[in-house]
Amino acid sequence: MNFLKIKNMILAALGRVKTMDKLHVDTYTEDKIQNITGIKIATAKEGQIWVSFQDLNGFLFMNANIISKTSLKSNKGANIILSTNNETIELVSDEKVIKSEFSNVSNNWITSVSFIINDNEKKLIKFRAFDSMNYVHKKGNLAFMVYK
Repeated sequence: MNFLKIKNMILAALGRVKTMDKLHVDTYTEDKIQNITGIKIATAKEGQIWVSFQDLNGFLFMNANIISKTSLKSNKGANIILSTNNETIELVSDEKVIKSEFSNVSNNWITSVSFIINDNEKKLIKFRAFDSMNYVHKKGNLAFMVYK
């Protein structure tokens, strides 16, 4: 063990919160990343998108879980743009405040976003009948390719 790690362990034992955070292993978020429900529809170098569908009181929702190397936190919502051969479809998130959770075990962020969709968009996504997918948020754009 090196000197700094021993020093951090001693300070954590004495109750220093900042040092305790450095030594804490986040198993809760890592468990969420390892046990994602739904189907993987798109991948990129920056991450993956997993979706599941839910019907609530006549509204069809697509719940997307995005695993990425960066935080996708936003206070202005997000969009998913699906590109096919002859059209582009834009899905707008139904919530404006989007939170990301960090796992220090795998150094990944998990972000959960839901979108209101219709039956045609569900078929397009479920059968992966699109060429590319872009996740647009306030900090930028993540480009994904279809996972088949």
